[in-house]
Amino acid sequence: MAGLVPPVTTTIPADASKTKKADEKTDYMNLPCPIPFEEIHREALMSLKPETFEGLRFDFTKGLNQKFSLSHSVSMGPTEIPSQSAETIKIPTSHYEFGANYIDPNLMLIGRVLTDGRLNARVKWDLTDNFTVKANAQLTNEPHMSHGMFNFDYKGKDYRSQFQIGNGALFGASYFQSVSPHLSLGGEVFWAGQHRKSGIGYAGRYETDKMVATGQVASTGMVALSYVQKVSEKVSLASDFMYNYMSKDVTASVGYDYILRQCRLRGKIDSNGCTTAFLEERLNMGLNFILSAEIDHKKKDYKFGFGLTVG
Repeated sequence: MAGLVPPVTTTIPADASKTKKADEKTDYMNLPCPIPFEEIHREALMSLKPETFEGLRFDFTKGLNQKFSLSHSVSMGPTEIPSQSAETIKIPTSHYEFGANYIDPNLMLIGRVLTDGRLNARVKWDLTDNFTVKANAQLTNEPHMSHGMFNFDYKGKDYRSQFQIGNGALFGASYFQSVSPHLSLGGEVFWAGQHRKSGIGYAGRYETDKMVATGQVASTGMVALSYVQKVSEKVSLASDFMYNYMSKDVTASVGYDYILRQCRLRGKIDSNGCTTAFLEERLNMGLNFILSAEIDHKKKDYKFGFGLTVG
């Protein structure tokens, strides 16, 4: 008798497919807010531009309370000096850096002073939920080497804008707009009055849960492309392409970012044959061990460093 029972057929209402298509329509009145224009390459920079160093580095940070902390940093190693020859010239140097940090939900103050007389200061103040003021300054004993800059950032519902002003009659402005849930487009302009130079640039960024693609072009001759593929939650692969159509300089690189349970490993190799690796190992709570390596066989330049970070 079971074989005589006719098969049951399921009919899908015609309205169901229409409802699904309606749900997939983009609501252009509720697009996400993009990242700042100056950070459009941040995922690629994290993988391809690790903060490599040469020699020894020791960083110690002591928190006095929840908002205020002091830092001490010691570095010893060779420093490259400009030379007319193709060979790299290095001289042994050592530095001590003292820092003070004040971090509040709406205010951040960071100061650094070095034994060679340099003073660095950084301020970030969130006046409202949408408006932020930033200030950066560096004071040195060398003439015409000190500089300062103010940034005024505004975060809209689906856009970001920024205005910059700095010493040397430097003015700049940028705007970045979300045009779809995954695509953002924008541009920037600047004027350097001291050098009588101006420029304009355009950029686009496409981002999903698995990848980030960015393109940027400027009237100064720069063309920058980057792509980051998130293989998993712990592994990312990145590549970039830099071209200057005025000087005809071309550089391409590929790299990786691997996050393990106790360490993070980043590395890259570029079209000039330069290989870089950077390892951060967590030995204990508040104690990190750092290894840095950069090998350039073409220039016969080899940089190796190790360090400890406490706090």
